[in-house]
Amino acid sequence: MKTSETRRILLDGNVTDVVRHDQELVAGDGRVVAVAEAQHLPPVVPSKIVCVHLNYASRVQEMQTTLPPAPTYFHKPISALNAHEGAVVRPSGCKWLNYEGEIAIVIGRTARNIAPDEAGAYIRGYTIGNDYGLHDFRDTDAGSMLRVKGSDTLCPLGPGLVEGWDFHDKRIRTLVNGQVRQDASTAEMRWDMHYLVADIARTITLQPGDVLLSGTPAISRTVYPGDVVEVEVEGLGTLRNHIVEGPTAIRSDVGAQPSESEEVLSTAQGGDWAFRGIRKPSKAL
Repeated sequence: MKTSETRRILLDGNVTDVVRHDQELVAGDGRVVAVAEAQHLPPVVPSKIVCVHLNYASRVQEMQTTLPPAPTYFHKPISALNAHEGAVVRPSGCKWLNYEGEIAIVIGRTARNIAPDEAGAYIRGYTIGNDYGLHDFRDTDAGSMLRVKGSDTLCPLGPGLVEGWDFHDKRIRTLVNGQVRQDASTAEMRWDMHYLVADIARTITLQPGDVLLSGTPAISRTVYPGDVVEVEVEGLGTLRNHIVEGPTAIRSDVGAQPSESEEVLSTAQGGDWAFRGIRKPSKAL
């Protein structure tokens, strides 16, 4: 099946839908901008972002756990949206920001109470996501993942929305500063894209533009200000972001504070974190 790719960019100060033709993006009025020069926006504007917890076999094995009988989910607020080449902000006073390269399903038609074998007709296409987690808040938000996964800028999507893409047996990789950290195939997924859509749509109406993040493979690790993180998906392209430190510290006069328990460290650094020799934050943090 032939694929097509659309993107949303700022063009002469206006939000503009464009179609990708090789290394050029073409607007409906004929204006052309080079892909490398475009200021990208998230390729869709969802009303909700639903994320599955565990789905890839390598991630399950890494965490030394077992999958539940059916998927479990959490929610990222749309205020977490970010775009290709956008800055991912680690709030000042926090240390444990992790990447999670994922494939994002984009809904094309209102979906409610549909069977898995019908779900494909309700999917418009796919894009790349990076489900960043701010694990400093894991001790207080582990049940909801609200601040862990929903803080501002922690949901980059892009660069484009690809229609007509077959999700079967596709390679997904995450690179940090050019070094491969995650490397897997969608063949590892326990529940495929159609199953996830049908499952959520049993009780939650999915609207056009809504996004479902389909899980990450093994080796989610901490990244630091100055790092460049890329998620590559075969047939979808590359989503690139850079990490920056926020200019203001987390307020200390309200709410739970960032913490550094064994659970936080083991989640951020991979189980036997104390013995891996993995890069640790500097004392200045």
